[in-house]
Amino acid sequence: VALCKGFFFCGQEPFVADEYIERLAWRTPGGGSRGGEAFDPKRLLEEFVNHIQELQVMDERIQRKVEKLEQQCQKEAKEFAKKVQELQKSNQVAFQHFQELDEHISYVATKVCHLGDQLEGVNTPRQRAVEAQKLMKYFNEFLDGELKSDVFTNSEKIKEAADIIQKLHLIAQELPFDSLMGFCCYPLFSPGKYHDLECQLIQEFTSAQRRGEISRMREVAAVLLHFKGYSHCVDVYIKQCQEGAFLRNDVFEDAAILCQRVNKQVGEIFSNPETVLAKLIQNIFEVKLQSYVKDQLEEHRKSDAEQYLKNLYDLYTRTTNLSSKLMEFNLGTDKQTFLSKLIKAIFISYLENYIEVEIGYLKSRSAMILQRYYDSKNHQKRSIGTGGIQDLKERLRQRTNLPLGPSIDTHGETFLSQEVVVNLLQETKQAFERCHRLSDPSDLPKNAFRIFSMLVEFLCTEHIDYALETGLAGIPSSDSKNANLYFLDVVHQANTIFHLFDKQFNDHLMPLISSSPKLSECLQKKKDIIEQMEVKLDMGIDTLNCMIGQMKHILAAEQKKTDFKPEDENNVLIQYTNACVKVCGYVRKQVEKIRNSMDGKNVDTVLMELGVRFHRLIYEHLQQYSYSCMGGMLAICDVAEYRKCAKDFKIALVLQLFDTLHALCNLLVVAPDNLKQVCSGEQLANLDKNILHSFVQLRVDYRSARLARHFS
Repeated sequence: VALCKGFFFCGQEPFVADEYIERLAWRTPGGGSRGGEAFDPKRLLEEFVNHIQELQVMDERIQRKVEKLEQQCQKEAKEFAKKVQELQKSNQVAFQHFQELDEHISYVATKVCHLGDQLEGVNTPRQRAVEAQKLMKYFNEFLDGELKSDVFTNSEKIKEAADIIQKLHLIAQELPFDSLMGFCCYPLFSPGKYHDLECQLIQEFTSAQRRGEISRMREVAAVLLHFKGYSHCVDVYIKQCQEGAFLRNDVFEDAAILCQRVNKQVGEIFSNPETVLAKLIQNIFEVKLQSYVKDQLEEHRKSDAEQYLKNLYDLYTRTTNLSSKLMEFNLGTDKQTFLSKLIKAIFISYLENYIEVEIGYLKSRSAMILQRYYDSKNHQKRSIGTGGIQDLKERLRQRTNLPLGPSIDTHGETFLSQEVVVNLLQETKQAFERCHRLSDPSDLPKNAFRIFSMLVEFLCTEHIDYALETGLAGIPSSDSKNANLYFLDVVHQANTIFHLFDKQFNDHLMPLISSSPKLSECLQKKKDIIEQMEVKLDMGIDTLNCMIGQMKHILAAEQKKTDFKPEDENNVLIQYTNACVKVCGYVRKQVEKIRNSMDGKNVDTVLMELGVRFHRLIYEHLQQYSYSCMGGMLAICDVAEYRKCAKDFKIALVLQLFDTLHALCNLLVVAPDNLKQVCSGEQLANLDKNILHSFVQLRVDYRSARLARHFS
């Protein structure tokens, strides 16, 4: 089997001994693997022995072949190693030759450099001598007064002529005027001739610019670079660039397009393009933009503050946007400071008193919005409540004598307008945006606070606070019949408006003051406003007295003594009294109104107060009647309905009070023998005995000796 494994492992398929033996036995006659054949162990053994011998012979043959291949491999390895050694020796020889060649090249290069230096040392004085000879030749022509050289007579060689005159001019300036040579040269190279050549060059530059010949402009500009009139060349270029560039109404867009075009061109003409472009931008700002801004603002500065502020904001914004676009160009090292100074130079006279104009406009505009609203209501504002928070708290503490001033009939008007509020907030929002853009960073928090103070004065004090005071003054007395409780409508609208006020505080004011000391002042001012309004809302709790008064009127008008002591005890068809139905309907409406008018903890506070007073009213109301057995059952049904109504309050204390009241009403119908057991129950055990006694006394059979004996 081992031989078989060794043989078959040389093949492609893996060797499995059991399968191999099976195949061998199957092919052998008498091996017992074929159906119907008799098993012949001797023959099978003989076949196995023969096969093993064949495999051994095959193994020996393969082994000899392997040994032969190994010997051949070893021989080839030795030959390969020998070749590698020979190649390494050849590589070392080549490397040595390369080093020698490199040293020789370095030696030759050194000699060449030395020779070049020597040639340059000889050639430079020669060139200078040649140039000096040419200058002397041109100098003699100027002395003779006849310019014969082609460089002076050919107009196309103005560049070379300019270079020569520039050099001669410098030479003449170095000669002392009191010497003979200086005296002779001064008339030839006086500022007049120098200036004449400058004018010719500038005229050539101007003509080339009009023809659009960039290459010629570049040549002339390079010549003028060494003349004093180079700056005048730049001025001419800037002036001609702007010809026909400002034809549309949008001067800012025209300026951006012009600078974009010049930025692509100026680098091909001048050697200092950033300086030329900066000078162009400075010229645009100081001439075009400043003139445009002045025309737009001075027209409305004294006559129309609203339009003046809008124009100022728009112009300043568009100017800064233009500045942002120009930041993409190369204007030198500190382009941010450069552009900021240009903008400041245009707007400084308008920004110095901006906030005063803003506050004055905001004040007059807000007053006009409010007055227009009150005029539309035919309402004359009056002074109702005065004093600060402490005064309001004192008035709240003495609520029993609440000095609300004379009663005012508002005819259902809340004197709060969403339209007015939106207009005031919109005006303030625009003021905050202008303040953010136009204020100096150091003055921004202070200016934003002043705008916020205007909003507080006109929105919170003159509108919301006035409406609350008017609503308080319009609260009817508790004994009024059919009183309309409009104060809750005032509370509802005031609550909605204050949410809008708070949103603007967070969205527009906070980003302007978040990192300044003014933040604490604004937060404190906002806190004082909230506290003042909450105090007045607490003062409005007297609205609950009106609600209770309405319930009293309903009970007095609808509740009859015969309801709880019917003449026919066996013929009672109602489940609860008409008074109960109307009171519960009224209470549910008021609860819903309170929930719609308030939010947060204020809802629970007011509903708890109303629920307690509602319970006290029903408790005292039930004490006014005497109850028969059937009347007591009807009273229990009424209280059960009141308890359902109390569930709408969603206040645990109120529901607990009505649960106890319902348990007390059970004393009106329980059998005399069970009174003590009922009184010691879970809900009544902790009540004062006098309260229990007062309810038992309401029974018509209380005078009977049996009932009195059981309760004593």
